Amino acid sequence: MGGAWFDYTVNGFVIGNIYALLAVGLALIYGVANLVNFAHGSVYVVGAYVGWAAITYLDTPLPVTLLCVVAVSALVGVGIERIGLRPLHGSSRIAPLLATIGIALVLDQVVQLVFTPDPRAVPMQVPEWRVAVGGGTIGALDLLIAGIGLTSAVVLYGFLRFTKLGWAVRATAQDSDAAQQMGVDVNRVNMAVFAIASALSGVSGVLVGMYYNQISTAMSFEATLKGIVALIIGGLGNVPGAIAGSLILGLTESYGIALFGTSYRNLFAFVLLIAMLVWRPNGLFAARRALPPEPMTGTFIARSRPVVVPRWAVAALVVAAALLPLLGQPYLLQIGANSLMYAMLALSLTLVAGTVGQVSLGHAALLAIGGYASGLLAMDAGWPVALSIPAAGLVTAALGTLLVFPAFRLTGHYVSIATLGIGEIVSLVILNWTGLTRGAIGLGGIPPLEVFGFDLGSVEGTYWLCLAVLVLLALLQLRLLRSHLGRTWRAIRDDPVAARSYGVSGDRYKALAFGFGGFAAGISGAITAHVYSYINHETFGASISILALTMVILGGLGNVAGAVLGATLLIALPEAFRFLAEYRILIYGIVLLLLIRFRPQGLMGTV
Repeated sequence: MGGAWFDYTVNGFVIGNIYALLAVGLALIYGVANLVNFAHGSVYVVGAYVGWAAITYLDTPLPVTLLCVVAVSALVGVGIERIGLRPLHGSSRIAPLLATIGIALVLDQVVQLVFTPDPRAVPMQVPEWRVAVGGGTIGALDLLIAGIGLTSAVVLYGFLRFTKLGWAVRATAQDSDAAQQMGVDVNRVNMAVFAIASALSGVSGVLVGMYYNQISTAMSFEATLKGIVALIIGGLGNVPGAIAGSLILGLTESYGIALFGTSYRNLFAFVLLIAMLVWRPNGLFAARRALPPEPMTGTFIARSRPVVVPRWAVAALVVAAALLPLLGQPYLLQIGANSLMYAMLALSLTLVAGTVGQVSLGHAALLAIGGYASGLLAMDAGWPVALSIPAAGLVTAALGTLLVFPAFRLTGHYVSIATLGIGEIVSLVILNWTGLTRGAIGLGGIPPLEVFGFDLGSVEGTYWLCLAVLVLLALLQLRLLRSHLGRTWRAIRDDPVAARSYGVSGDRYKALAFGFGGFAAGISGAITAHVYSYINHETFGASISILALTMVILGGLGNVAGAVLGATLLIALPEAFRFLAEYRILIYGIVLLLLIRFRPQGLMGTV
């Protein structure tokens, strides 16, 4: 038994070293650019596949393989900084964060198109011997990973402590404006930091491939999250703290697997993330009384005059949409119904992100809660669908607000990270709570749509129901936005300090916004569940959250008509070009990048 725990400890330290390569890069980037780089995991995937290709096609020895990975990953990092982020200098603080999300979508899709989504086995380039130590064993690969981690830390310390460029990096991290006034080329520093951070991330990717003997194009998202968790534990911008946080995370995961099983591995990481954000957002290695190093406001509002659509035009569009089934085109109606369901989600997110300024990256979790709530009420409790759907909206409003409530006192990057973590926690709870959710099996045989005895399971019935629900939700949201409540939400978004000085309780009003937004998202998730008749923990993944964010930015944050337009364009238009189906995620990423760069206020303008 003692030997098994020794092995778990070794595994924890090995994984912690791999996480450290990710987290140190994130800490460096945050230190000089005040940015959490959500594309970091995508560079990790690039490094993994470069290493695999070098070994497979060029038969390179290990040192040459690592040099190839470092070179290509560093070039990718330079490209991210020079092409994707530098043009956004001077824009709102959250614009670069959203740009890194778009860059991640593009990189992931490009790697998938080049190498296909199939997992690849990475050939072992070190001897496979293991030495017995204290009842457990240590292998050559374990020592290699530990050695690379230690060597990277020593080299990085020497670079920052004893080189001119390292001094410039440290000066820029302390005060970029002052450093620039003293003659430091901040652009050169940023480029160097992105190159170093990306090189470390790429090496981390190829080491993971060797350790688990497998890589895939889908592993970037998890890598980014793990690096961020380690970064938060150690403290944003704190390089030694990032290393310590990575080791803590690695050991926590390894011991958690030993006690509860593999399916709980990621759950421990994200629970630890939320706990740190709530009780110690500065990290374990920052001064307890220090303010969080957070330069951003919680909003992404580009000042603009919104496009005003006359009421008669809106009414005409609704009537035209209601008459669409008369054309007798079932496929067209199916696309329309999907667009309407996504529009409900977009309404929810544009209220939270646009009107209140809380950029949520885990909004798909609300869909999951709504879908499971309605499905379970209809299947296990025997409720009619006409009651289970609105009940699911109420359950989602209450439970979603309760889950997000601890994050209300956070701002900027912290809000985005917290909501992302909460979204993953919801998915993992659904996976592991088999007594309620059926676990990995999912919910099958969910009753079809039916309201007061009328069967709405047909394409026409589903479309009309979705249109009616969307119109009602949109009218409710417009009424809220024009009320005193809506003005209060915008006041919190624009200047939370001033709003608080006038006695406005930010937590209370944010809770109301998440409650109303959760209701709309829960209704959308419930309808989706009854339309699909089967859902599981992967039905509402993180990619849906990113898609919803792209929709609301495309339409205009805080703009109700813009949310509907954004959903229609991003769901319906790709169906018109089905030959581009495999490029859909790439298109979404490019659209997000172009919007942030050239039209941050969206097509309809922000409100």
